[in-house]
Amino acid sequence: MSGETPKRLPIARALSHRNFAIFEGGLFPSYLSGWMQRVGAGWLAWELTHSPVWLGIIAAADLAPMLVLAPLAGAWTDRVNPLPLIRIAQALLLLQAVLMSLLTATGWMTIEVLLVLTIYSGLVYPFHSTARQSIIPATVAREDFAPAIALDSASFHSTRFIGPAIAAFIIPAYGVQGTFFSHVLGSTLCLTTFLMLRLKPPDRSQSRGRNLFAQVADSLSYAAGHGGLRPMLLLLAFTSTFVRPLQDMLPGFAGDVFHGGPRELAWLSSSVGIGAMAGAIYIAMRGSLAGLTRVTMVGYCGTGLAALGFVATNNLWIGVLCCAGIGFFLNVMSTSIQSLMQFAAEDSMRGRVMSLYLLIYRGMPAVGAVIIGFLASTFSLRIAGGVAAGICLIYIVSVLPKQAVIANSMENPPPRRPAKPDINTPA
Repeated sequence: MSGETPKRLPIARALSHRNFAIFEGGLFPSYLSGWMQRVGAGWLAWELTHSPVWLGIIAAADLAPMLVLAPLAGAWTDRVNPLPLIRIAQALLLLQAVLMSLLTATGWMTIEVLLVLTIYSGLVYPFHSTARQSIIPATVAREDFAPAIALDSASFHSTRFIGPAIAAFIIPAYGVQGTFFSHVLGSTLCLTTFLMLRLKPPDRSQSRGRNLFAQVADSLSYAAGHGGLRPMLLLLAFTSTFVRPLQDMLPGFAGDVFHGGPRELAWLSSSVGIGAMAGAIYIAMRGSLAGLTRVTMVGYCGTGLAALGFVATNNLWIGVLCCAGIGFFLNVMSTSIQSLMQFAAEDSMRGRVMSLYLLIYRGMPAVGAVIIGFLASTFSLRIAGGVAAGICLIYIVSVLPKQAVIANSMENPPPRRPAKPDINTPA
């Protein structure tokens, strides 16, 4: 009956698209085993050096390429078919997992080799991520963007905690090479599903003959001149700079503020992830893009208030609840922004626009951590965190009066040229 489809749950609607179901089915084992490998790589770096400095270097090597390459990767994604690009990127990540597993198992791994392999994967991830961001909208109908993106976020955040938990059992039993071999299996399954996808190549005629750096400049100009994209990216930038770094400071809060140790740190860290997963599920169940700008504003305010509550208390369980609130509201806001950006951006600009999202979301916390760390060393963790959360809340005052204009720009973008027909069929 024609009335059945509208009655479906938003999650069911998204998963009814064959290509989206296949795509997410392959990403889940990749996400899961990727978190396992990250835990294994961190533990291996510690075993090889027993140096906190090297731990920081390895972590930075994984993140730094995104800061430099994200805009270029987005511009490149807008020039090519993203499906072959993500297949190539996934094959390169699979090769890295194989090398990690073999070199560790044979005893040839050194900290220098680990650094090189980490930089190698860091160079690949920007292209993998921007291609993934461009493919998701091509696998579902436009009205299903929000639940599809939220499902992808829920998948990522659930594996963020399931993966390390599994790694905690694998490392004592099989060594860190067990986590690397697991990523070989996860990456192989992911690549296999990518080969099963059948998507019509996008029209890239507008990008032909354009200089790559000129395309990056175009994306910056496009976002800056867009009535909705600019304020949304600024909201993301403020929370990424001043609230997300608090997660990196949790060891300090667990020890100095809550007078605890690893157990207390585990409670605080896990609550952030549980809250984030709940936020993604909420957006997925909500389904509709209508009103998502208002949800973004509520998420932003909730993030700032939860952060203020966290730094104001010295009670562990109130801190745990506030951390869950930070995770929930922050992910509600960021997933909403991602959904709205995917919907509002022109097809020819989507890869570059989403690369700006990735640059801010993954890169700005590193900048914020330096700022908050400096303030904390001068004053205290609680004062530094309070100042950061206060800056976030002050900024929203300038945005709230423009909410209606932003909503109209993001939720009702101007008509675009007819796109090629959706080739997805219900599963």
